[in-house]
Amino acid sequence: MANKGPAYGMSRDVQSKIEKKYDDELEDRLVEWIVAQCGAAVGRPERGRLGFQVWLKNGIVLSRLVNSLYPDGSKPVKIPDAPPTMVFKQMEQIAQFLKAAEDYAKDMAAVQRTLVALGSVAVTKNDGHYHGDPNWFMKKAQGHKREFTESQLKEGKNVIGLQMGSNKGASQAGMSYGRPRQIIS
Repeated sequence: MANKGPAYGMSRDVQSKIEKKYDDELEDRLVEWIVAQCGAAVGRPERGRLGFQVWLKNGIVLSRLVNSLYPDGSKPVKIPDAPPTMVFKQMEQIAQFLKAAEDYAKDMAAVQRTLVALGSVAVTKNDGHYHGDPNWFMKKAQGHKREFTESQLKEGKNVIGLQMGSNKGASQAGMSYGRPRQIIS
């Protein structure tokens, strides 16, 4: 974003709409979760959209986050000893975290939505690897298998659902369509 010049016309309008989607309260919640999940070693960003972006930019925090959700010995992302400083290496690191990072890196609101989705899945799994307040994220809906007895199934066949309707007492009395026939003499 720093390499872009000022936006004009429709580009400015589009950029303005993207920036309005960014949620400062959501940023605070995500920072709290990432620090709780990864530990204080990841640090904290400067407050605001730009600080949050810089904090996530090199991909190290994102890599530590996704690795923290896996048991020891099966970490999916390799984390270098020194944080990458070259843009290509930073993008490579982010690509390990999420395939389409180029699309999301331009829209920080989309990065927030992605992190919220990741947090929701981690809370739903409930496998002991999630750290932090479970109320920070919504649990994903899970299947609820129902078991019915044979007698309950038989009772269901005797019920006529309201969507079936009823024609009791139905007639066309009083119905008229259009004007009556005019007989002129």
